[in-house]
Amino acid sequence: MLLLPRRKLRIETERLTLRQPAMSDFRQWSALRAQSADFLMPWEPAWAADHLARKGFSNRVFWAQRSIASGAALPLFLIRREDQTLLGAITLDHIRRGPAQVGTLGYWIGQPHARQGYMGEAIAAVVHYAFDRLDLSRIEAACLPENHASRGLLEKCGFKYEGVAQSYLQINGRWRTHVLYAALRPDRRGRTDVG
Repeated sequence: MLLLPRRKLRIETERLTLRQPAMSDFRQWSALRAQSADFLMPWEPAWAADHLARKGFSNRVFWAQRSIASGAALPLFLIRREDQTLLGAITLDHIRRGPAQVGTLGYWIGQPHARQGYMGEAIAAVVHYAFDRLDLSRIEAACLPENHASRGLLEKCGFKYEGVAQSYLQINGRWRTHVLYAALRPDRRGRTDVG
């Protein structure tokens, strides 16, 4: 039997609490996703017919608990502290240990909360947590080439452009090429000892 952590994971920033999803978030989450559907769908995998249903959300919450407990991922909701409003989500996923020490970053924010600095604040906090507490060396992220807002956000957060991955992910029902970015832990950047 899988044992879930006794203490819930929380990361505090200037304006946000980043925490794992809970069933009590369902109404806010489904309302925000529905309200932001046209804003989000061009950048995300196609939504299942039951995407906004309680059952699907319940599966997400269980996956989040299991992933955090096993160390495979860090799925967190962005909660604005001043009014406890759910703004979006950020996930450090595909955490690989051993010689790689790497994770993949993904995120979304509801349309009413976009371009107010919330996601940059969340990314900075998760990257710091990943390097400092999880001992990772590299955080990867990918986005569509035409997603200028996401590209600018990653660059502002210290991610460096690394290249292109052809037909990387299915987005909105089609295989799409993505641009790749990475943030490296400063004290572990590779050196060439030639000579």
